[in-house]
Amino acid sequence: MNPPAALLACVIIDDNEINRFTLERAVQRHDQLTLAASFPDAVEALTYFHGGGPADVLLLDIEMPHISGLELVKLLPEPKPAVILVTTHASFAVDAFELRVLDYLVKPVNYARFCQAIARVTELQPAPAPPPTAAPVAPVAVPSDISAAGTDMFVKTNGKLLRINFEDVLYIEALSTYVLLVTDKQKHIVGGTLKNMEERLPFRHFVRVHRSYIVNLHRVEAMEDNMLKLGQHEVPVSRAYQDELVQRLQAL
Repeated sequence: MNPPAALLACVIIDDNEINRFTLERAVQRHDQLTLAASFPDAVEALTYFHGGGPADVLLLDIEMPHISGLELVKLLPEPKPAVILVTTHASFAVDAFELRVLDYLVKPVNYARFCQAIARVTELQPAPAPPPTAAPVAPVAVPSDISAAGTDMFVKTNGKLLRINFEDVLYIEALSTYVLLVTDKQKHIVGGTLKNMEERLPFRHFVRVHRSYIVNLHRVEAMEDNMLKLGQHEVPVSRAYQDELVQRLQAL
């Protein structure tokens, strides 16, 4: 089997929360992208770029307070990422292409059109080399008096050990160097990678369905168009996990 292609780090900048969330979901659904960062304004993002934050692709709104998207492109340090502008006004197209942006998407963004823009990135910009393999991280020893029991497990969040009833957990999402445990009522931020969490989970009904998601099969309500519905939430399913997932769901 050929090794998977290196993922392109994607950064989103949009001051509209709904638009930003829509773009985040589009990035998460795309098999060649990983969400490196998402910002509500250009000032915060500029700090990220000057700090050496990874970015192969930048999805950038134009009309924002303080610094516009077009102004930000001029301020980006070299080497600049492939810039895809996303805005409600096509009138900026001339100025955009003078700055040598790669593509220009008009809101509301159609996912098929989004994929075309990303295809241009993969054609014109080689994917970055995969990072060197890191030494395995030894799991943190958990005292016997706080080990998992039944459907409960202790996790470290906000500097404390918290008992979580995993029957309440809808899904687990990878977010950079931590994971998000999502329940009907709240979210818990836990340090570590999704792989570390997957290896620790003693519950067989938690299944990886995407490089960024593990779901609780007991809480899946429906599956349609490669999306799982869990309560008020939807989670994408990658093609690589789809067959096994369908078998597991049918066996419930």
